[in-house]
Amino acid sequence: MRHLLVLKYIEKIARTGSLRSAAEELNITPSALNRRILGIEEELGVEIFERHPSGLRPNIAGEILLKHIRDQISDMDRVKSRIADLSGMRAGHINIATTREVVSFFLPTLIKRHLAEFPAVTFGVNLFERGEAETSLIDNSNDIAIVFEPIRLTELQIVSSVPQTLYCIMSAEHPLADQKLLKIYECVDYPLLLPKRPEGIRRTLDAAASKVGILLEPALESNSLDLLRLMSQDSEALSFCLSINLRPQLAEDHLVAVPVDLRGIPTNALISGYQRGRALPVAAARFLESVNKELSLRYS
Repeated sequence: MRHLLVLKYIEKIARTGSLRSAAEELNITPSALNRRILGIEEELGVEIFERHPSGLRPNIAGEILLKHIRDQISDMDRVKSRIADLSGMRAGHINIATTREVVSFFLPTLIKRHLAEFPAVTFGVNLFERGEAETSLIDNSNDIAIVFEPIRLTELQIVSSVPQTLYCIMSAEHPLADQKLLKIYECVDYPLLLPKRPEGIRRTLDAAASKVGILLEPALESNSLDLLRLMSQDSEALSFCLSINLRPQLAEDHLVAVPVDLRGIPTNALISGYQRGRALPVAAARFLESVNKELSLRYS
């Protein structure tokens, strides 16, 4: 809708923090974009951005306007999705907030399958640290969240919650490779490749170590789970991953996965959901149903 265009300009500037970057993404000149913003400020009678050498930042009036803009954009996306659904177009845009544990194999497979069935649907996948994904639902910048170990559960309407096995990834020649189940204290004699805090896997490992009175001292910390996995090849180093992120072709990398004993540790769950009290656009609701169905088939 054309009347939403200027509102989207404001939202883009707020998201990028830069007039030039926003203009490049919107494919207009910075001067033209600046004129649009000045026109809105003149109409409102107040400035909505603080101008700094490093860029633009919404002031209090701007934050109020941004909340309205994001609500308007979300409402229009929902309307368009429902109209498209009624007309048989099966179109819409879905913004997904997620964490690193989900993006490697599970989510790409579902999205590819969904696009094959509904080619008019588009996706935005946004990666967050632990605790941030569910928070991003509040301003409607994301429709659904698929996260491991969420923090702000009060704001999340849970659709599915499935327990996750934690695996230790190691070289096929590793001294622990023949174990059926690993205790956390058996791992500390080897170099540890650990996700950075506050990742959910790291929280789980720290909790398991604390229970038996040991401290995990990583040889390498990273927020790249793929890097940690690959660093386990041809070495005695140990990395960790969840069942949802377990690479099907581990043997091709000359790696094996051994489950870690987490008895006595609070249940570690992969959760999908949306902002409590929100009516999801049809396209997002349909995809969330697919997520729920897939998780149920895998973990029921």
